[in-house]
Amino acid sequence: MSEPINIVFVLFPNLTQLDFTGPLQVLSRLPGARVHLAARHMAPVETDAVLTLNPTCVFDDCPQADVICIPGGFGVDDAINDAALMEFVKKQAANARYVTSVCTGAFVLGAAGLLKGKRATTHWAYHDELPKVGAIPAKQRVVRDGNTFTGGGVTAGVDFAFTLMAEIAGETHARAIQLGLEYDPAPPFAAGAPQKADPATLEAVTGRYVPRVEEFRAALSRAMA
Repeated sequence: MSEPINIVFVLFPNLTQLDFTGPLQVLSRLPGARVHLAARHMAPVETDAVLTLNPTCVFDDCPQADVICIPGGFGVDDAINDAALMEFVKKQAANARYVTSVCTGAFVLGAAGLLKGKRATTHWAYHDELPKVGAIPAKQRVVRDGNTFTGGGVTAGVDFAFTLMAEIAGETHARAIQLGLEYDPAPPFAAGAPQKADPATLEAVTGRYVPRVEEFRAALSRAMA
């Protein structure tokens, strides 16, 4: 029988649901996985896409994580300024085997002081902000630095989860789960990364992110003050 492994996802309002559900689908298939969804309250947590999430525990009752994972989303602005959430992340990360994030969840780790001097990645639109939390930006889909694993934007969470699964359970197990989930990406358009998108698409999407990134910078400044 496999040793139990506590996987703790930190939930907060307005997180990007795929940042959470993608890794959840993969990591819940780790041998011995015990998944905990930790939030400040037991009330359902709203995401950015209709779906609501039901916490399984509050911060004070959450067991010690072997793996702690922070999703991203627009709700990160408030999360990094939530003292209770940040204290929970710091406390759990101190004794976790693996400290991880997906997308802008990297800034929760960063604001907690967990990325200082570490290579890390995040959503491409926020990459330039990583040095503000002491991280060394690495433009890769998944980045490992010691026991810290960070995934890029949204869908990169699935790649991150398989990378972590291979680390914990071995590549043979990870390959088997990948096949079982039929994870074989073949996107209809070559537009999933800035270096692949055509100039018009890149300009349009970058423009949409400008006000959003400004809001985030203000929230990050408050958190780091």
